[in-house]
Amino acid sequence: MTKGNINVSVENIFPLIKKFLYSDHEIFLRELISNSTDATLKLKHLTSIGESKSEYGNPIIEVKIDKEGKKLHIIDQGLGMTADEVEKYINQVAFSGAEEFLDKYKDSAKDSGIIGHFGLGFYSAFMVAEKVEIITKSHTDAPAAHWTCDGSPEFTLEASDKTERGTEIILHIAEDSTEFLEESRIRELLNKYNKFMPIPIKFGTKDINDPEHEPATITDKDGKETKEPHRKITVDDIINNPNPAWTKQPADLKDEDYSSFYRELYPMQFEEPLFNIHLNVDYPFNLTGILYFPKMGQDLNIQKDKIQLYQNQVYVTDNVEGIVPEFLTMLRGVIDSPDIPLNVSRSYLQADGAVKKISSYITRKVADKLKSLFNSNREDFEAKWNDIKIVIEYGMLSEDKFFEKADAFALYPTVDGKYFTYEELFNKIKANQTDKDDKLVILYASDKDAQHSYIETAKAKGYEVLLLDSPIVSHLIQKLESSKENITFARVDGDHINNLIKKDETTISKLDEDQTKALEDILKEVIPSEKFMVQLEAMDSNESPFTITQPEFMRRMKEMQATGGGGMNMFGNMPEMFNLVVNTNSELVGEILNTKTKKKQERLITQSLDLARLSQGLLKGEELTNFIKRSYEMIK
Repeated sequence: MTKGNINVSVENIFPLIKKFLYSDHEIFLRELISNSTDATLKLKHLTSIGESKSEYGNPIIEVKIDKEGKKLHIIDQGLGMTADEVEKYINQVAFSGAEEFLDKYKDSAKDSGIIGHFGLGFYSAFMVAEKVEIITKSHTDAPAAHWTCDGSPEFTLEASDKTERGTEIILHIAEDSTEFLEESRIRELLNKYNKFMPIPIKFGTKDINDPEHEPATITDKDGKETKEPHRKITVDDIINNPNPAWTKQPADLKDEDYSSFYRELYPMQFEEPLFNIHLNVDYPFNLTGILYFPKMGQDLNIQKDKIQLYQNQVYVTDNVEGIVPEFLTMLRGVIDSPDIPLNVSRSYLQADGAVKKISSYITRKVADKLKSLFNSNREDFEAKWNDIKIVIEYGMLSEDKFFEKADAFALYPTVDGKYFTYEELFNKIKANQTDKDDKLVILYASDKDAQHSYIETAKAKGYEVLLLDSPIVSHLIQKLESSKENITFARVDGDHINNLIKKDETTISKLDEDQTKALEDILKEVIPSEKFMVQLEAMDSNESPFTITQPEFMRRMKEMQATGGGGMNMFGNMPEMFNLVVNTNSELVGEILNTKTKKKQERLITQSLDLARLSQGLLKGEELTNFIKRSYEMIK
């Protein structure tokens, strides 16, 4: 038997492990099963190239709880170790502080030795165990070894009578960690971290119907037939799926395979995803995965952290910010890359060059897939637009490369349910909606019902009106206006239609200069100046006498601030201001001007203003009650 000290340069490495290496003690199980998987996959490789005398067979990893003995066992049938290898990979680990400790761990992941991560990942066992044993038999003819350590730098290493290839780790669970002796807790961790590990993981047994036994039909004395009960057999409970969909080639998967994998990932999600994107790249880095577009609707606060990140089928995290572009964190699915380290900080990940390349690859791949979906079945893409637009619009705002590619598939729906790409829209409206200054004016509504009268006025002139109603539309419009040449967006209720798209032709006013000035004075006496800017316009006599509009710039700034425009509090704090456009050629307006009694004049102005406010949903409370009462009086 050998006794010795683990080669550590601090008095006791184990408090350091508890304090610095892992924020979450439950991670120990992931590390130990990762090591067992590593050992098994390396054995597979060595047997395939004839470097091992051992038969590979059908190895499994087993996790067992011994509640009475307060022990947790992790048993594999992998490569195993000789006593010399235990000495090398378990004992010869030098640390000089937490920072170097973490650096060493990062390097060990690249180790090409027999055990790979075995070493630093293994020491995470001491976060939950007061003593750890390793009983291991190499795939060679070397005798088995038994290593024991009680959480001090001292260890013992002696021969073992183990005859089967592989390694058994025995954790003597500490008093403060007895939760890890509960079957439900271990099952929860295996499901979280090891659900898709590439080697079958056994955790206990379960009873199933015997597939080789067909229950007989029994006929009673009355001639009634019943089936005898199924015969049960006990089988290993394999808790993982070693061959998840993302590890297969897209050509080998059907639509139903993607659907069933989605349900495997999210058993509590009852709504099917709209479509998926299969990622598969091996240069300049390795990455596989499947991303799903769920139904989004209008909710910007949709729960994120739905994409699961794996490293070689080992679960790492569902906080993928910095790895996946932010606009795609609203998607669901899996990303697996051996180039993403298992245990490093978020700030390290976000600064890592390989990770940045992964992020831009995913952006490009998603854009290409959206383009191909649009091209292959435009009708289906249009039908799904409302459920995916929030992701696409967010992507156009936040990622310049995505913005450029989105021209091929981003859609601009009209109030009549037609869909245009930007190029199609441009060509459709260029002739009719270019103003006298040669600027293309793109009209849009955000609420078909609230802005109905304005939409109808615009359509009467042959103009197309888009329906842009997502919460970030103000930001997107700013981006489009600054990126496209000589265009402007105008909400259809932002001004009178003649002012939104100004043409060369002018309508002559029926009122002369003095009459116009007199009318303005009369209106300003009655109309509250803190709410309305009076604007006199000569328009067709059939058009509305009073129209309320809200200045585009002010409204847009307030909207942008409400959805995170940043630094624009000045607009958010300003009171709501509206323009009141008064048609000087309207018969009613002429009557207001020519009415001799002040009282009647005031009543006509108030009633006309309230009708205009009513059409904009601005008449509420006591003012609405008074308007209704007054209207009934007028009918009488």
